[in-house]
Amino acid sequence: MLRLLHRTGQVLFLAAERRFNALFGDALNPFYYLGAIAYFLLWVVVGSGLYLYIFFSTGVAEAYESVDRLTHAQWWLGGIMRSLHRYASDAMVLAMVLHLTRHFVFDHYRSFRWFSWVSGVTVLWLVYVSGINGYMLPWDNTAQLVTQATAEWLDALPVFSGALMRNFITPDAVNDRLFSLLAFLHIGLPLAVLAILWIHTHRVPGSSTMPPRPIAIGLSLALLALSLARPAVSGPPADLLAWPTGVSFDWFYLLVYPLVDAAGPMLAWAIVGGLTLLMLVLPWLPPKRTGSGQHMLLRPDNRIVPIRAGETILDAALRESVAFPFECRNGGCGSCKCTVVAGSVDQGPYQESVLSATERAAGIVLACTATPLGDLEVEYVPTAPLGGLHVREYAARVTSMQLAAPGVMIVHLAVEGGEPPRFYAGQYINVLLPDGERRSFSFATAPGAAKDIELQIRHVPGGKFTSHVFETMKAGDRIRFEGPLGSFFLREDTHKPIIFVAGATGFAPVKSMIEHAFAIGMKRRMILYWGTRDLTVMYARDLCEKWAREHANFTFVPVLSEAGADSGWTGRTGLVHEAILEDFPTLAGYQVYACGSVAMVEAAHPAFIARGLTQDDCFSDAFRLTPQRPQRVAEAELVRLGGS
Repeated sequence: MLRLLHRTGQVLFLAAERRFNALFGDALNPFYYLGAIAYFLLWVVVGSGLYLYIFFSTGVAEAYESVDRLTHAQWWLGGIMRSLHRYASDAMVLAMVLHLTRHFVFDHYRSFRWFSWVSGVTVLWLVYVSGINGYMLPWDNTAQLVTQATAEWLDALPVFSGALMRNFITPDAVNDRLFSLLAFLHIGLPLAVLAILWIHTHRVPGSSTMPPRPIAIGLSLALLALSLARPAVSGPPADLLAWPTGVSFDWFYLLVYPLVDAAGPMLAWAIVGGLTLLMLVLPWLPPKRTGSGQHMLLRPDNRIVPIRAGETILDAALRESVAFPFECRNGGCGSCKCTVVAGSVDQGPYQESVLSATERAAGIVLACTATPLGDLEVEYVPTAPLGGLHVREYAARVTSMQLAAPGVMIVHLAVEGGEPPRFYAGQYINVLLPDGERRSFSFATAPGAAKDIELQIRHVPGGKFTSHVFETMKAGDRIRFEGPLGSFFLREDTHKPIIFVAGATGFAPVKSMIEHAFAIGMKRRMILYWGTRDLTVMYARDLCEKWAREHANFTFVPVLSEAGADSGWTGRTGLVHEAILEDFPTLAGYQVYACGSVAMVEAAHPAFIARGLTQDDCFSDAFRLTPQRPQRVAEAELVRLGGS
């Protein structure tokens, strides 16, 4: 039954949204901004209500006269404000109900979304109570009906047992204190709504509290036109000696009163209470969501993001503050298209016009409606520079070159005509070749440590750029590069100890991060495992040992894979990640930064995870979460570790 309701509702909503897309375009479809529209209308209600309150008198005799005088004596502002207050309130209820209904039919209320659902239901009922309370204030015949009917309905509860209706037996029974109480409630309830809404909104990553400006302007003009064409006015004054008739009824707020009249107070309580309870427990009713523990690798960030059960690609990315493109969040505009390189998703309902069958076959999905069915690798186009720093193109001059080890050249660059790029420790640059190709190299110095940029370049036989570096490049040569790039940088928002894993020239970004940690006085424990073939290519061993002597929180562990029996080496041997596994029975509570060949990282990652390392604490520029497109061996060895 629940699935049938979901499917039927989805068909109806998608059909309505399709028509509105044709009328307004997907960027201005009101159905895609129901929550933001309700928020905007709340501000209209609050603003107009504050103006009305200035002129409202809370006495029994003065209440009706003050509202009537405001409505007619200054119709050009007070009357319009009253009408705006009324019609914006009705429109807000409509937007909230549609917003809640859409989340229900599209199954966006269970699992981690339970808090948003429950707080949304709570806000809806508070808005209803506040609106009903507002109808009591003008003290006309509608206010009399609402006040007496409410008192009668509440009196059906054992806690009141008829005590409230005694206050309305005779006109003398109603006094100024009643209106002071009603006015207090009409201020206090909206404040409660705003408080819960603030929490409700901030629990949703990437949420918006304002619709696009054209929608806000259009709504304002529509409300103004309605206020001028059909102004809200008071009925006859309240008369407790007669039951009110000919009341101007508001079906948005006062729907429950015909129910009370037709079914009786207790049955009405049972229906309203049962419906409320059902809405509150819906997130925990079957069928329950299953599955958890999935992770998503985002390119070009090279960042691993955990995915909660039932969470879309977009929700998971926004929760982790990823600069993921999006607009409607409802499968109607196509702004959030991305490519699933590996893994599978449930695409969910969407407007078929924005995602073709050809795109689906190519692995393109809508992130806002695609729910991962397992681990994913996703490629997308960021809306902001990775790491928050803007990528620029620079011209630079080679200031020095030093052969640090066989096949490893240390090159220093000085940026011409300006300051060197600002970057995070661990990021990289792309050297721009004359034919437009790019070669990637990590910064090997800490941010701000020197004006020159240090690169550690490994010679790849036959490589276009590295062969140039080792054979023809000299000091004074000019090159162009772009940067900073990459999100493999040191995270400073935790106190967890760090294990650095470097393979060959993967030492370059690790050097940048370690030197930055020393420069800012980081006290976290740091252990560097640097693996090379033999000592001849461990070109910065002396520097690492110097760090270990000068910093009590730093440890250096060199590991040789081919030490040789006659080398005299008595230190660690074998694969670098195996040395870590020997030293750490558990990696829970650690962060690991790994930089080396793809083969090295792929061998290390599952072993580290098996030892308790979480995906959130594993960082690497060469890491691949799931199997992806085949790579040639030569390419696999060059991923942001030294170019070619």
